[in-house]
Formats: sequence, C-alpha cells, structure tokens
Amino acid sequence: MKRESYKPGAGPTKELSIRVSVASLVRVLFKNPSDGNMMIALERTATLIKNAVHSVVVVKAKPFGGAVRILKIMQFKELVGDFHFDSERSSEEQDFRIQIHRNSWEKVKDICKEHLKNNRTAIIEISPVRELSEEFYDCLRVKISPEDYDLKTGGLKTEDRLTPTDNIHAPGVPTNRVYFIFEAVLKNPRMIEMIMDNTRYFSDQDLEKKAWEDAKNGGKGRANAVLALYLAKLEEFYRSNQKKIHQTPLLHEGYQLDTNVQMILNFQS
Repeated sequence: MKRESYKPGAGPTKELSIRVSVASLVRVLFKNPSDGNMMIALERTATLIKNAVHSVVVVKAKPFGGAVRILKIMQFKELVGDFHFDSERSSEEQDFRIQIHRNSWEKVKDICKEHLKNNRTAIIEISPVRELSEEFYDCLRVKISPEDYDLKTGGLKTEDRLTPTDNIHAPGVPTNRVYFIFEAVLKNPRMIEMIMDNTRYFSDQDLEKKAWEDAKNGGKGRANAVLALYLAKLEEFYRSNQKKIHQTPLLHEGYQLDTNVQMILNFQS
C-alpha cells in the first residue's frame, strides 16, 4: 500500500515545543609540514547579525560539517510522530532542524543511533562528504574530494540539556542537539599548504571587513576562512577550562570558538 504524503509545517507550536538540531561534525586533522605535530582545521565564519538596534559582524571558528538531512519525510514521521521544521529555510533544505513533542526526543536519538550502526535503508543522510566539499570551497575556493582524506566514523554525541541556539533562522530557541562525529585525516600536501597559508594570511579583522563588503554588494554579509591550530594545545585549553565550556565567547589564542568545538575533541582528563 502506498504511504500517504506528509508535509510538515514550519516553526514551533504549543505541542511541538522542543527544537532539535542534528548535525554531522568533522574533526579535520593533518600533520604540520614544518614540525610533524598534529593540527586541527576549523572553519572560520564571519556573519553579519542584524537587529532593531544595530548590526554587527560575528567571527568565530567552528568544526567543518553541517545539518543532517531528512531524506524520507513520511517514514521519519511514522517513527517520531508529528513534527515541524524549525523554519521555512530548514523546510526547503529538509534539514534535521525540527520542532517535536516533548516525548519524541528519545525516539529521535534512537533513529540517530540506528543510522550510525546501519545506514543501508537511510531515512536521514549522515555522511559529511557533501558539507565538507561545500565548506572547503567556501573557505579556500578549492574542491576537496574523498581522495584527499581518510574518513572514519567517530561516534555519536548528544546534548540533552536545552540551550538557546544562535541559528539566524531560529535565534534564541531552546534546543536539544545530536552530533554525528567523523574524522578526516588530510593526505593531500597541496591542501595542507593552502590551509596553513590561509590561516597566516587572513585575520579575523580581514574576514569582518569582507563580510561588510559582501553586505554592501547585496550579499548576506558573510565571509569564510580556515583556522589551523595545534591539536594538543587546543585539547589542553579545553581540559583547563571545563567550567567555562558552555560560555560564549570562549577565546583560544585570540580566536572565538563556537560551543560545539568541544564535541570533536578528546580533552577529558
């Protein structure tokens, strides 16, 4: 029998009051060509934030990766129950940024755990390859392919504590989060050289200026670059600042780090 169609709405309701964001994050690693020490690459983003009072460009570093997509809406609804996307933008992209009933949170986590074990009959897309390709192009204007890195799955992490989101399409909405963690070890020397050069040549102030210029030219007010950091130093920084982990901004070597950077690290003592 053919399944009936289902078209979710957008935005929260009294019943669909819990926002859930599910993303794939990539721990991008490579050896420093100069000293052989392990580095981690983060995406630096400059974003123009507008409100009724003023406009400001926020620059922060975050893991590569992005929202998981819901591939089969009806099958997903049969498992989770009624849901809405959190915004019209998420609805258009079928991003796993949704509003659910309070009692559906455990069901969402079960779906994610099952896809991590067995993705043969995928209801959601968890592979980070597409997002990795798009974001590397945004940052470096170069296409990265699976031949440039060795990819492996690193597990699943969840945030059961509702915390406000800074997503521009649902600002401030309390959110539960699920992260699929992957590790990509770069093996293309040219790609590594470009990351190191990009880190050296583009400051946060450069990105802020580019974002303002983008807005003046009719764009969304955005700019991207890469940030290469020593992995051991970054993990030690988090190990020493565990009480401040959920604070924003969290600064390391002068760079503002997104709160989800901790999810791709192994810094526990």
